[in-house]
Amino acid sequence: MAEETAAKRLKISTPLIGTHNGHFHADEALAVHLLRLLPDYTPSHLVRSRDPAVLSTCHTVVDVGGEYNPSSNRYDHHQRTFKTTFPDCETKLSSAGLVYLHFGKQIIANQAGLPVDSPSVALLWTKLYNSFVEALDAHDNGIDVYDPSALAASGLEKKFSDHGVTLGSLVSDLNPNWNDPVPEDATAAQAAEDDKFLKASKLMGDAFERKLSYFASAWLPARDIVNKAYAERKTHDPRGRVLVFPTPLPWKDHLASVEDENPTEEKVLYTLYPEKTGPGAKWRIQAVAVSQDSFESRKALPEAWRGVRDDKLDAVSGIEGCVFVHASGFTGGNKTWDGVRKMAQKALES
Repeated sequence: MAEETAAKRLKISTPLIGTHNGHFHADEALAVHLLRLLPDYTPSHLVRSRDPAVLSTCHTVVDVGGEYNPSSNRYDHHQRTFKTTFPDCETKLSSAGLVYLHFGKQIIANQAGLPVDSPSVALLWTKLYNSFVEALDAHDNGIDVYDPSALAASGLEKKFSDHGVTLGSLVSDLNPNWNDPVPEDATAAQAAEDDKFLKASKLMGDAFERKLSYFASAWLPARDIVNKAYAERKTHDPRGRVLVFPTPLPWKDHLASVEDENPTEEKVLYTLYPEKTGPGAKWRIQAVAVSQDSFESRKALPEAWRGVRDDKLDAVSGIEGCVFVHASGFTGGNKTWDGVRKMAQKALES
């Protein structure tokens, strides 16, 4: 009897999350998962309805209700007057962005085992928004990546459809089809729809947690290594155009940041790093792109090397131990450190 009473008390005290029923989207699917990562919402129950009377019983409501009021835990973004954005961004928030705006730092701190006021948490908070959440906000609010009028004026046309597989499309696919059988009982029908929503929420949540784990455990620790390599870059090239890393690591974001902090310094053109840790590893050379979203290199490897391999590349380049150079010239390899260093030197001189 005591256990039954305790269970009932727990159920009553568990926060009730509300969102709308019907067709669901990636933003509220993620918003619900994010809330459930917080200790105060573990465990929590979910109700999906558009009935104001039902929603009024909820502790927290996302993506429905026509109200954005953090003090009463209301996080809708469909109001005509709603204009809230993430700091230093222009994209209007969706329910995912709103929940992330208010609870993201706490979620990151809990998941990464860091103090919530740590600079690392602030850095991860911004990185995860820019790399993951913002695209969901834009999609749900119907915001294009490019200004449609500017795009039309430029005369640019797509080479292929970019409506491929995305997280948003995968969530959309989990919605019931128009001709799926629907239980006659309204409660059973809603339960079946809710089950599909929970699968969508798990899909979005798993993707978010994988990104967070990667950024906290791999991306963030690489920052100090890139900064150290940048500080030592002129030992490899007097003008500082080559960075050398002791191991393969995610360097592009961090290089962009450190270059932004040093705008008067000459840009880095190549990075060098072993393909793996341990003795005998082959080395790679990679050209730095003109921007993080571009395939164009600041200075691609020499045209005569591109698409050539092994002994033929040795002969063309005049460097022993060459393995390959990609046909586009953005990367190449050599069997030794000395060989890849010479590849960088000749590429700089070309």
